Amino acid sequence: QVTLVESGGGLVQAGDSLTLSCAASGESLDGYAMGWLRQAPGREREAVAAVNWSGRGTLYLDSVKGRFTISRDNAQNTLSLQMNSLRPEDTAIYYCAADLSYSLPHIQRPHYRGQGTQVTVSS
Repeated sequence: QVTLVESGGGLVQAGDSLTLSCAASGESLDGYAMGWLRQAPGREREAVAAVNWSGRGTLYLDSVKGRFTISRDNAQNTLSLQMNSLRPEDTAIYYCAADLSYSLPHIQRPHYRGQGTQVTVSS
């Protein structure tokens, strides 16, 4: 079993930056892709970003390209999401995710998912 714990959410203003972190523990995530997905009230769940096992491959939702950066540290079993130029429409609960398949649809419905951290962007 794998446990994913997110941190770093909060309330910010439009245009601000925020960094989310995820700490993984339990069974090994060797070979797993990781990523972030978000869920806002009344909106469909969407995968925001994904990174492959090596960390050299990344995928992003179109609306966050150029603003968000995903990275992972396999030695520390951590995942990060640097979010810049935040917009009110980025408001959601953000979840850390892990899946054997490297794609945004698989991160959207991952094998492992954390409990989430709230990000609220005011206009």
